[in-house]
Amino acid sequence: MKNQQKAYLCAIATVLLWSTVASAFKITLGYLDPIQLLLYASLVSTATLGLILVLQGKTSLLFSCSGSQYLHSLQLGLLTPFLYYLILFKAYALLPAQVAQPLNYTWALTLTYLSIPLLGQRIKTREIAAGIVCYLGVVVISTRGEMLSFSAFAPLGVFLALASTVVWSLSWILGTRDDRDPVLSLLLAFLFGLPFIFFACVLFSNLSVSDPRGLLGAAYVGIFEMGITFVFWLKALKLSENTAKVGNLIFLSPFLSLVFIRFFVGEEIYASTFIGLVFIVTGLVIQGLGKRRA
Repeated sequence: MKNQQKAYLCAIATVLLWSTVASAFKITLGYLDPIQLLLYASLVSTATLGLILVLQGKTSLLFSCSGSQYLHSLQLGLLTPFLYYLILFKAYALLPAQVAQPLNYTWALTLTYLSIPLLGQRIKTREIAAGIVCYLGVVVISTRGEMLSFSAFAPLGVFLALASTVVWSLSWILGTRDDRDPVLSLLLAFLFGLPFIFFACVLFSNLSVSDPRGLLGAAYVGIFEMGITFVFWLKALKLSENTAKVGNLIFLSPFLSLVFIRFFVGEEIYASTFIGLVFIVTGLVIQGLGKRRA
């Protein structure tokens, strides 16, 4: 099998798995609160990433970092998984999955805007246009099409879903300064983030879980949202002749996610959700067109 075919298979696997996680979040939050979900999913993710590092024969890398690199991992761990997923899971607890998922999907545009003050990048007309289109979609979704009303869904949930894009973007920008093996970097971030997650659960929630289905859901999230899917995506990018060939497939994810949300979560998909998602994806495509030409 040619490398490009392998790249497509890895990318398709990534898209399919990522498309299921919004449903997994919502279903699991029926059995666990956001902090419990974060704790048990992070434990599974850490174990998964550790196993991947063992299979790659790179465990020695865990002990070869400098003090500044471990400090960097601590900073990453505080942002992701700790703060990012705590905010995101709370947003899912407050909102329908079909609303939280596309709002969180705007992180790519948030990343572009934060790169202007933090990385010294200049904003372009294309990015302004992309922002207008993208956030028009946000307004359509968060108001359920009633553009002058912001009471369709919990305002705190909408705020948290959008705030999660800021935290993720900050984590991504911080991660650009990390030249270590990506699996190692992600594993160390989870290892450093786990103590904060554990103490947050002890202080503000409960370690005990009454329904084992919550643990099963957390395991699914830990493996496929936080763990192995990331490795599939890296593999797809590495094998592809051109990153755009597999990168464009990621735009299928939010639409497939709506299908899973409808059939597994049982939410009736609002017309405003689909229309708003079209605006968001169109804005992200406009943003990405210039990058491929550059």
